[in-house]
Amino acid sequence: MTMPETERLDAMLTRLKLTAIRERLDTLLDEAARRELTLRETLAYLCEQEVAHKEQRRIQMGLSIARFPFLRTLEGFDFSAQPAVDPGQIRELACGRWIANGDALLLLGPPGVGKSHLAVALGREAVKAGYSVLFTTATALITQLVQAHANGDLEERLRHFAKPKLLIIDELGYLPLEPGAANLFFQLVTRRYERGSLLVTSNRAVSEWGEVFGDAVVATAILDRLLHHSHVITIRGDSYRLRAKRKAGLIKPDTIHHHDQVVR
Repeated sequence: MTMPETERLDAMLTRLKLTAIRERLDTLLDEAARRELTLRETLAYLCEQEVAHKEQRRIQMGLSIARFPFLRTLEGFDFSAQPAVDPGQIRELACGRWIANGDALLLLGPPGVGKSHLAVALGREAVKAGYSVLFTTATALITQLVQAHANGDLEERLRHFAKPKLLIIDELGYLPLEPGAANLFFQLVTRRYERGSLLVTSNRAVSEWGEVFGDAVVATAILDRLLHHSHVITIRGDSYRLRAKRKAGLIKPDTIHHHDQVVR
C-alpha cells in the first residue's frame, strides 16, 4: 500500500473513531493472516477488537466518574466469613435489575463486616452493566448539601447527586450529622424516589435512624420512601479487622467481645 493510501486509511479510521483498529492495524492484520481468516472473518475480528476496546474505555471512564475510594470486587468478598450474607442474593443484585427498577438497597450491620466492600463491588458491577454510579460518604454528602444550602446553591447540588442512576452513600450513622441534615437528606431521597437507586450502608438499624438524623419525623419520611421498593441486607458477625488481629494474637478474645458490645 502506498503512503497516500496508508494516510487515507488512517484518516478514515480516525474519522470513524475506530481507535483500536487504527492504532493496532498492522498487528491485527498480521494476526488475521496467521489465522488464515477470510475477508469476512477478518472484518469481524477487527470489529470485535474495536468493540472490546470501546467497552473497556467506557468501563474505565465510569469507574473514574464513580469515585470509588478503593478497589473491591465480589470475587474478593469472603462469604464463608459472613454466613449472614447470601451469595445467591448478592449475585442477583449484581445483575442490576434493582437499579433498572429504581429500588433502594440497604446494607446494615456493625463496623468491619464488609458493607463498604459489597457497596463498592456492586457499584463496579453496575458500571460494567452500563449504569452511571457515584460513591460518597454520608458525612461528605451532608457537608456538601449544608454548604450548598448556605451558599444558595442547593438546587445545583441536589441535581448533581440526583443525576447518577445509582448513588452509593457509605457510613450513614458513623459520625454525627450536621444540623439540618435530615431535611436535606429527605430532599435528596425525594428527588431520587422511583427515578434513581440508592445504596446506603449503615451501622445503625433503621429503627435508630431517628437518632441518626436527630429528627424522628423526617427520618420516618425518609425510610417510607427508601423502604417502599427496597432490598435490606443485615450483616451480623465479627469485624474482619478484629478477626485478623485475633488470629495474629494482637487482641485477646474478651477484648474483642467488649469492643463488639461498644460498637453495636
